[in-house]
Amino acid sequence: MSLKNQVQLITYPDSLGGNLKALNEVLSHQLAGLFKGGVHILPPFPSSGDRGFAPLTYLEIDPAFGDWNDMKEIGKNFDVLVDLMVNHISQKSEFFQDFLAKGRESAYADLFLTLDKLWPDGEPVQADIDKMFLRRQYPYSRFQIGQTGAEERVWTTFGKTEPSEQIDLDINSTKFKQLMAEFFLNFKQNNVKIVRLDAVGYVIKKLGTSCFFVEPEIYEFIDWVMDMANSLDLELLPEVHSHYSIQYKLAEHGCWIYDFILPYRILDTLVNRSSAELLDYLRTRPARQFTMLDCHDGIPVKPDLDGLIDTAAARKLVDTCLDRGSNLSLILSDEHKDEDGFDVHQIRCTYYSVLDCDDNAYLAARAVQFFAPGIPQVYYVGLLAGENDAEQVKLTGEGREINRHNYTLDEIGQALHKEPVQRLMKLIRFRNDYEAFNGAFVVQASADNEIRLRWEKEGKYCELFIDLGTMRPVISYLDDNGAMAEYVV
Repeated sequence: MSLKNQVQLITYPDSLGGNLKALNEVLSHQLAGLFKGGVHILPPFPSSGDRGFAPLTYLEIDPAFGDWNDMKEIGKNFDVLVDLMVNHISQKSEFFQDFLAKGRESAYADLFLTLDKLWPDGEPVQADIDKMFLRRQYPYSRFQIGQTGAEERVWTTFGKTEPSEQIDLDINSTKFKQLMAEFFLNFKQNNVKIVRLDAVGYVIKKLGTSCFFVEPEIYEFIDWVMDMANSLDLELLPEVHSHYSIQYKLAEHGCWIYDFILPYRILDTLVNRSSAELLDYLRTRPARQFTMLDCHDGIPVKPDLDGLIDTAAARKLVDTCLDRGSNLSLILSDEHKDEDGFDVHQIRCTYYSVLDCDDNAYLAARAVQFFAPGIPQVYYVGLLAGENDAEQVKLTGEGREINRHNYTLDEIGQALHKEPVQRLMKLIRFRNDYEAFNGAFVVQASADNEIRLRWEKEGKYCELFIDLGTMRPVISYLDDNGAMAEYVV
């Protein structure tokens, strides 16, 4: 299949109405015609934690959300994108539970990375660990085997608990390859069109390296998955939070990638009212990207923008975000912090709140996102101009809950009448339907307090102009009659 160059929605299965049936109703009625590019449904599978990102299996839908028939129904009218946490699976999965009971006698034992697969005697070497890009203090967890009482140490890249809920998979095992083939076939049979390979950068474990995006092995793995996806006419989207140069390598390899630089660049431009760095970036970035401003995690900073931002300026911007109610995710590995200790991994907030709930600034941000080449994704909280949910952060102790509010049908109805939401929906329709977005993109000469972007195709064109003093986006375009028209967003 080929991806549609139109706007996609990102949502949890229960965040717009409570379940998948309600989501389909909302997409088909209240949001009719908005998301022609499709819908990214964040993990709807049975999960033991991390709001779906510790899946037990990909063969079932969590009954709280519905079932595969509900997914198939959505897939009849929308290109559905789902996540595959290719690096790990839940410790509550039948596979790991069998290993916990039987240890090395389990039929699934080879599916997991016991430490003897890396260190011959099974004893971790701190000098090796020091080189790794860590997401927790140690890259493994300890478990006791039921039948023998023996301790097993198993690789766990992610997880806030001890032992971790997320157990890494051994991509070299036959069991892993069989499972992946089963999962992908199931996706195909249930109208899924796009698979996001979540955490794919961590799948290669090789001593002496960072164990993150290890070359050339990572390309061999991605090619293997891509061949499987192509055979089923599925699109693949590798998700890698890393230095931008790694993203560019994936683009050169023929992959769609995420533009994790754009959200910070736009925020910096609108807060500091200076467009030079944003426009320089838009002139040189790869075109085959999914663009976003907000998501279920946060606005990426490190390592995505390493080498692209001045630390002193970044600290100042981060302080502004904190003043506006944001919270932060921090880098754990000292080796991957800046020399002066700057360690911000992500800024967690709603994009509407981080722009101080300024309607014009928010619509300016969306206009730039939609004019940047690529497939735009709009997170459901951003669609509804949602504000920081500090209460939920306090209640759960989870900083990411600031941008994960679940909307009832009544709340959706109320939000859709808000002025910034009405304006955003009109902008989405323009982005979906104006043919010039399938043509050539130009960054036009702009003063430092302006943004000027243009698309043109076969005599049609549209131009975005933003005065960073007023923040009000204006789009000039040729209408269907060939007459020049102006659209004040």
